[in-house]
Amino acid sequence: MTDADVLAVLGSVAGGEREVLETFLDCQRGIVRRKATGLTEEQARQRHVSSATTVAGLVKHLTMVEHNWFVRVLEQRPSLPPDPGTSFVLGADETVGDLLTAYEAACARSRASAARFALDHVVPQRQFGQVSLRWILVHMIEETARHAGHADILRELTDGATGLLG
Repeated sequence: MTDADVLAVLGSVAGGEREVLETFLDCQRGIVRRKATGLTEEQARQRHVSSATTVAGLVKHLTMVEHNWFVRVLEQRPSLPPDPGTSFVLGADETVGDLLTAYEAACARSRASAARFALDHVVPQRQFGQVSLRWILVHMIEETARHAGHADILRELTDGATGLLG
């Protein structure tokens, strides 16, 4: 998250619906990246809560969520749904840098996928019957913002950094 990201959100107030949705989602993605950036491997894996939730685990989870909603659901490409029981679990060989690179790639793919469809484009979805791209974007804003908040708390407990840019 940079000052430019914050200004982009503020500048989207007069934009169209799609611009506002995409800008808010990118803002939340940026917060997640910012919260994971600058941590040591040990800090990124540090558990401050009783669950397996860590800053690095949040990045891994959100990478899977991006793939699920934009590739598996929106593009209707067959793949196994993410396993919620393992999406936060880190392998010994997974680094924060690698996880952030994978997250960036997943977000870029999601942007490219969304760009190919109208907001009203509807696809089948196992739980809800069908969902529109608009719904997916709103859901992803909610999902990413919720986990950005988790990352904010974990980062504060790790090194005291707080806020959008901290």
